[in-house]
Amino acid sequence: MEISDKLLCLFSAEIAVEDDRYIVEIPRREVENGSIEAGDTYRVALIEGRSADAETTRRSSVPSEPQPPVEPGEIRYVEIEDIGKQGDGIARVERGYVIIVPGAEVGERVKVEITEVKSNFAVGEVIEDDL
Repeated sequence: MEISDKLLCLFSAEIAVEDDRYIVEIPRREVENGSIEAGDTYRVALIEGRSADAETTRRSSVPSEPQPPVEPGEIRYVEIEDIGKQGDGIARVERGYVIIVPGAEVGERVKVEITEVKSNFAVGEVIEDDL
């Protein structure tokens, strides 16, 4: 599957029914992190999800420990909040999960690609800075 360079965010969501319309809820983090703006119009691409049987199997095999909120290759917009002991930028996302961003400075808002994911931190490479 080819993904456009214009992709602003990627997330999973259920489609809800309300009266005579269908609703796809955008996670709050996508607006708060600056990738999209409330009130603006966007194109939405829908990709078929897992079947109900596959989802049930996946849920039954999910460990009791929370999983990292990011995946390798994922693009995120983050703000550098701190500098780590090695001099790398530190950003925090959902549940305080840490993303280490080499070469970033405190206060910078950067677009990063997640290159490595561990249980308690991830590493992101800057692909665009000063957002």
